[in-house]
Amino acid sequence: MSPGWPGNASVSPRKSWRKCLGRGKSGHLCPCDPAPDKLKIIVPGVALGDEAVRQIPGPSTQEMGANTSQVSDLSENQSLHTLIGTESISENDPFWNQLISFTFISPTNSGDSKLLEEAVIPLAKILIENNPRTGNFGALVRIFLGRTKELKISTECQDQLFIWQAHNALFMIRCLLKVFIREMTEEELHLQFSYQERAPGTCDAGSEDLLEELMCNLVHLVVEVPLLDITYSILFEAVTTMLVLLSYQLFHKDILRDGLIYQYLMKGRCLSLTSRLVKTLLYNFIRQEKCPPPATHIFEQHSEGGGLFYGLASGVASGLWSVFTLGGAGSKPGLDQEQNPLPLSNQSLLLLLVLANLTDGPNGCPNPYRQAVTCFKNTQDTSSIPTEQHHTFQINFNSLYTALCDQQRSDQATLLLYTLLHQNTNMRTYMLSRTDMENLVMPILEILYHVEDRNSHHVYMALIILLILTEDDTFNRSIHEVVLKNITWYSERSLTEISLGSLLILVVIRTIQFNMTRTRDKYLHTNCLAALANMSAQFRCLHQYAAQRIISLFALLSKKHNKVLEQATQSLRGTQGGDDSSVLPDYAQDLNVIEEVIRMMLEIINSCLSNSLHHNPNLVYALLYKRELFEQFRTHPSFQDIMQNLDTVIGFFSQRLEIAGTDLSVERVQEVIMKGAQALLPCNGKYGAASNDMLRRRGLLLHFVFRVCPNPNPIPYVWTTFHQLVKCSALYTV
Repeated sequence: MSPGWPGNASVSPRKSWRKCLGRGKSGHLCPCDPAPDKLKIIVPGVALGDEAVRQIPGPSTQEMGANTSQVSDLSENQSLHTLIGTESISENDPFWNQLISFTFISPTNSGDSKLLEEAVIPLAKILIENNPRTGNFGALVRIFLGRTKELKISTECQDQLFIWQAHNALFMIRCLLKVFIREMTEEELHLQFSYQERAPGTCDAGSEDLLEELMCNLVHLVVEVPLLDITYSILFEAVTTMLVLLSYQLFHKDILRDGLIYQYLMKGRCLSLTSRLVKTLLYNFIRQEKCPPPATHIFEQHSEGGGLFYGLASGVASGLWSVFTLGGAGSKPGLDQEQNPLPLSNQSLLLLLVLANLTDGPNGCPNPYRQAVTCFKNTQDTSSIPTEQHHTFQINFNSLYTALCDQQRSDQATLLLYTLLHQNTNMRTYMLSRTDMENLVMPILEILYHVEDRNSHHVYMALIILLILTEDDTFNRSIHEVVLKNITWYSERSLTEISLGSLLILVVIRTIQFNMTRTRDKYLHTNCLAALANMSAQFRCLHQYAAQRIISLFALLSKKHNKVLEQATQSLRGTQGGDDSSVLPDYAQDLNVIEEVIRMMLEIINSCLSNSLHHNPNLVYALLYKRELFEQFRTHPSFQDIMQNLDTVIGFFSQRLEIAGTDLSVERVQEVIMKGAQALLPCNGKYGAASNDMLRRRGLLLHFVFRVCPNPNPIPYVWTTFHQLVKCSALYTV
């Protein structure tokens, strides 16, 4: 019978793990247990007395204990050789207690973690060869499952020893699974779980689906066990092991649409826990819990009689936790915490993104995890949840919004923000209603500002987020009402005071200019210009520097247009006068691209002038200052319609300045512009008819539309993010 979860009265344990530790069910010392050297474990939070003293075998019996403290020791470790050997080990054998009662120096960087995996690979390959005869891997999994039955109770009782051993068992399983998944298909992996001890010449596989049992227990563990200092490491291991089981996608170019792991999550017993799992992973991200600090001393040794007495120095003993990113005995204190201070939060978010981006099932069966992510509601929303919405739940939107604002430096947090803005209408409405949108927008702008330091996926996600936000007219108006001071990360110019809207324009224009000189990505241009176009009708009180940069970008495009046009003319002449038949550069295509961008810039300027000219005197000033730039496009067939409107504005204000006289100061020019802007309103001045035509013309309003297709775009990005994260951290994997 498969092991059950705490509270499942219908499933009885096949044995008591406490007897393996020399204790009965109540936790008292078994009278029949031999008593070698003792470890006296004083459990914090439990009253002192006989019940607080747990007797376990001393270090001399722990072959994988203090004797295994370095990666180099693994290949010589006798316990590991027994596990992977040719002899079957009964699940009741005390060997298992010795095997999982170890203290290991955890790797603190990707280099050390890679060394650990390289040491595990040859051991795992031997186990792959022998496991069909011994079934020892399945026995190890059952040992772990046996401990998960009482894990929640142990947490409530602060039973750190029990949690430690359960964690160690899962850690070993995860290390082996990483190698198994790389070496075999999913069907072959399933067989490794099914092998059991059998006599020579027989062929017997277990009837229970141990792989599904493991996956279900991991899900139960994540949703049932509370996040405390003493459970941090095992929860991290559970989340990471689920990611490892799902990582078959890393070895396939095509998106996997079926498979055993997929079926377990989409149709099996895990399905009923969908909303709870998604909610728990989101709260792990929201809480942003740092890994518990390692204790200064793991055990305190005293001499009393013939035994050794050890007391736990704190609630978390670093030497007991063998997690890659949590540090351990002998590791440099704080080193890994600085590199990855939020390992559980980051891993939970990665798992959430992987689950939410699994493909829909056959026959149009939707992904339940995507359903849960896209329809959850605010805890403050008192309206009832429609019965037709499956896997929905409520969560604190304010806490989630705060976490999203704080963590945008990471790819996975930006991808979650994109997912929620694009697919969860409840969360999008809440975000757009916030009065502190600068807390969300500023981190996005920093990503774009440091474009040279970011990967292209992260930059694209940030741009798409801005594009989604700028679809909302209220957002476009409100960002010009938020005044920022002393933007320290903007180094081109000292910005002591500027609106959020003007800063957004500056950063997007800088991204366009960077792309023109470095990456030359057409789609990056498209996204940047689309965001500006969405905002242009609501430009308000543009900062002087922002207005200058808009015209400067147009000047740069104009210069590039002239250069390409000249190159095309010279190439054409060279071809006509010579016999060179080599293929010439496609200058016509380059010209078309540049002219598309120039037209979009003219549309943006025109949209601003048509809708809010009187709110943007600085843009008019910059337009007049560089008016000669626009003369060459008056007769160009691609721009004549837009240039008519711009000529109206330029001509009107130029005439006003001529009337005002010569040698005008900047202040006087601005005054003339302000008065002229008022005169251009529809009901004023002799230019009323022309101005009405101009003011009625609106710029092209672009909207971002996510292309729904059989291969959802975020899936490769999710796994790329996961792969890059584990390569650059102490979570080294394939």
